[in-house]
Amino acid sequence: MARLSHTVDLTQGNPRWAVTRFAVPIFLSQLFQQLYNSVDSLIVGNYLGKEALASVSSSGSLIFLLVSFVSGTSLGAGVVIARYFGAGEREQVSRAIHTTVALGLVAGTLVSVLGVSLTPHILRWMGTAPDVLPGSIRYFRNYFIGGLSVVMYNMCKDVMTALGDSRRPLYYLIVSSLLNIVLDLLFVGVFRFGVGSAATATTIAQTVSALLCLRHLTSRRNEFRVDFRHLRFHRDIFRQILRCGVPSGVQNSVIGFANVLVQTSINSFGSDAMAACGAYFKLEGFAFLPITCFSMALTTFIGQNLGAREYDRARQGARFGIVLSCILAEIIGVVMYWNAPFLIGLFNRSPSVVAIGTQEFRTEALFYCMLAFSHCVSGIFRGAGKATVPMAVMLSVWCVLRIAYITVIMRIIHDIQYLFWAYPLTWCISSVIFLIYFLRSDWVHGFETSVRETA
Repeated sequence: MARLSHTVDLTQGNPRWAVTRFAVPIFLSQLFQQLYNSVDSLIVGNYLGKEALASVSSSGSLIFLLVSFVSGTSLGAGVVIARYFGAGEREQVSRAIHTTVALGLVAGTLVSVLGVSLTPHILRWMGTAPDVLPGSIRYFRNYFIGGLSVVMYNMCKDVMTALGDSRRPLYYLIVSSLLNIVLDLLFVGVFRFGVGSAATATTIAQTVSALLCLRHLTSRRNEFRVDFRHLRFHRDIFRQILRCGVPSGVQNSVIGFANVLVQTSINSFGSDAMAACGAYFKLEGFAFLPITCFSMALTTFIGQNLGAREYDRARQGARFGIVLSCILAEIIGVVMYWNAPFLIGLFNRSPSVVAIGTQEFRTEALFYCMLAFSHCVSGIFRGAGKATVPMAVMLSVWCVLRIAYITVIMRIIHDIQYLFWAYPLTWCISSVIFLIYFLRSDWVHGFETSVRETA
């Protein structure tokens, strides 16, 4: 089968080099994505003050909650496309891509409608402080106006990544990130349009990145060209996407729901805590860079190689990706642990904000290796068609156990320090469970059964 330009055939060559070469563009994409996500908070916190920063800072958990299910389903679509691509089934690849794009259009519209309409109700339910509630509502509603663009960029990105093309999403993200920075400085720093304009800048930039992705996928030079006249839900393909993607979507949603409850507890400590924890979450995203890039790379690598029945390569690449991701995440954690006051101060220099943010860093940062391990093993199982495994672990540990811990500890000791411990404790527990399952299960050859069941 002819290969697309800028794609990587992950079934050939040294598996360590294949994983690394594919992961690097994803790493850079995630770096720009994180810069993209942090610019709003940096500019708002420095130009508009800590109350405006608090308005933006509650954004992460709510946005993740509303888009997480679609993002997880998109990962499932990537697994299906990667499987057929590795097996050389060109017609099935095309059908899977058209089904994925159709799904993105429908899901993106729903995210926009639900996000705009439900924002005030969710923010009030989360106990958002009255002094920051109006700004939060303006920010979120402006953000979710571009919900369709967010979903379409992620869907198109996962299509290209599944085909081995991790470079083009990087190029498009660089363009949109730079545009976002310029618009943020213009809207907030120069014209002083207020906190809602930061979300407007993000929406414009996200729309540009989505249009660039669609332009590439619909190009006549593209072997798997998307034709809008052929967009439809192919029933057999859609079932496979749901089988692979719904567990990941449920996993993301329950994590998002748990994080919203954590944010609700943070809100009870006031606007200083909201601003500090919001700054921390933006910075924590940089620790996710090696985690996310290897998790995504391993999903595609495992999917392509198991589709091509290259079982030994799948095992070698899986072990390599896990080890390297954990090492890099821990290095970042150590650096952030020692530089926490300076990093939090970049967002806001209020002593109370810096103190709370530093406290959170020095509770969680040294456990980033556990976070990396859990995410990488989850990515491997998704690529192997076993998405229900990470879903079950995340649901029981990162949702049920985390919520139970927070509910009990906040009633006994209403101290934000103990709230911060909810994350490293659940990261460690999930890592132990994943390690046991990873070593004892025959996840490689179990893929053959999964293929027969979804065919």
